[in-house]
Amino acid sequence: MNTADLLAAQPDATPTPDTRGDTLGDTGDLDRHSALPMYHQLKHRIIEDIARLNLRPGDVLPGEHRLCEQFGVSRTVVRQALSQLEHQGVIDRVKGKGTFVAYPKTPESLVHTLTGLFEEVTARGGHVHSDVRRQEVVPADDEVADALGVALSTPVVAIDRLRFIDSEPWSWTTTYLPYEVGALVLNEDLRDQSLYALLATHGVRAVRGVRSAEASSADPEQSALLGVNVGQALLVLRSVGYDELDRPMEYFIAYHRGDRSRFEFQLTASPDDQSTAALRHTGTS
Repeated sequence: MNTADLLAAQPDATPTPDTRGDTLGDTGDLDRHSALPMYHQLKHRIIEDIARLNLRPGDVLPGEHRLCEQFGVSRTVVRQALSQLEHQGVIDRVKGKGTFVAYPKTPESLVHTLTGLFEEVTARGGHVHSDVRRQEVVPADDEVADALGVALSTPVVAIDRLRFIDSEPWSWTTTYLPYEVGALVLNEDLRDQSLYALLATHGVRAVRGVRSAEASSADPEQSALLGVNVGQALLVLRSVGYDELDRPMEYFIAYHRGDRSRFEFQLTASPDDQSTAALRHTGTS
């Protein structure tokens, strides 16, 4: 069973952290005669024990000192194994609190495709629900006016949504549309349907986009909405989508939980320089 399958097999319910994994099973010694590095053996033994003991996301795992004792290895070996497990999304290490089985992260290709979060998740059998916090006409501020290519204070439609995947808060997105585009969906119910799909029924489609991604820390408002601690890592996406006539048709800012999302980038070589990789851009509604 690979790492992705192992984590996908864990129950969906959010558990109360417990200590069932604080001491792993009957471990014994690692094979010191194997050609496989010790840290590699330890990493896979931890993955096997998580599955065998049916540990759930949030369950406590042994710390570095306990693992050294259990497996008879050095702290260097343990740290290398845990570092790789954390990088692979198998565990979470929280300073001052311990090591935990990680919650599965949903891979999202929103950085390189023109499908939105709704299409991305439903294609995998998940369910997206939006708490529409605001859906109204507002004057464009400097940032919005610049992104949409309109004059300052021009009326635009703002749609503010807290997005849930399978009932868990996932992202907070504010989308701004030029008034002539936004008016088409101003009175639509966006709780359980795609904004892109609705716009498409009116003949409005994004054909290209320009997107940026940056790291941020949750402020008190973001913390309360997304169910994370203040200061926890977020990924901030900003994007401008363009229609067939190359007119800006959408600008959004989306704050994604860093502990639930993993963004995937597809790279292609530039035709003029095979050593150069180019990112394809996207939109997310």
